[in-house]
Amino acid sequence: MSIKVGCFALINPFQTLDKQLAQINSWGFKYADITDNTDGACLGAEFGFTAVASLDANPFDLKRMFQSQGITITSVCAHANLLDPTAPWRYGTAQIIKAVKLAATLGIKHVITTEGDPTTEFGKSLTTDEALFTIREKLHEPLRLAQDFGVKILLEPHGHITDSADHMEKLLDTCNSDALGLNLDTGNLWLGGGDPVEFVNRLGSKIEHVHWKDMPEEFVAQRGKIFGCGMAIIPLGSGVVDIEGTFRALEKAGFDGYTTLEIAGEESVLKSYEYLKSLGAE
Repeated sequence: MSIKVGCFALINPFQTLDKQLAQINSWGFKYADITDNTDGACLGAEFGFTAVASLDANPFDLKRMFQSQGITITSVCAHANLLDPTAPWRYGTAQIIKAVKLAATLGIKHVITTEGDPTTEFGKSLTTDEALFTIREKLHEPLRLAQDFGVKILLEPHGHITDSADHMEKLLDTCNSDALGLNLDTGNLWLGGGDPVEFVNRLGSKIEHVHWKDMPEEFVAQRGKIFGCGMAIIPLGSGVVDIEGTFRALEKAGFDGYTTLEIAGEESVLKSYEYLKSLGAE
């Protein structure tokens, strides 16, 4: 059994994806996600100042880009807004479906999504039962497609619903799909008020990928009040999240798969990599 460590492919601002991958490779990583993506064309990618990948591009161009740096793609990130109303400008069901097709074409097992923070009065006013229903409804067709393609959609803690082990368990039950699993995000879950060790002990059999983050002491006062953060800025093991306890709980649960560092800054990334390797990761 081994826990493999990769790197978030958004480590330097205003750099294209190929340059992000070259940096990741130079640090010794062999695994990374397709991190940021969108439908159609992207001006920033076209003119060389963003790492956004197109869901409508030739998938094999992406594969060749990663292969050129000796990096294995471990998942396609498709973090969505599943509580606000569906709209053409809102990342949701349509984009998750494209991400599933992309993953299937490239032989990638996992597409990672979540509900996100609502930004409209509609989304903010949903009761818990209504929120659970709208997530289920928006994932229904992506899950059917993922089942047919042999891909798993993984829900990540990144919102007031998915940061709750109770609600996560209910979503798994009500969606009732073999194509649905979990991606543990240690920092997001802790920030939303959850306990990563307890989460693994309770739902470890459903966890198929991990995003690693630690959080600094100053976030303690905000815990349970804000949900999700894109990147951590401190090394693993230096903050308030029980990273070692989570790692050991994953081992005990039999987790054997890919994980990703969602950490900004070269020093913090490399210290985090060494920390996980000291625990037994590769």
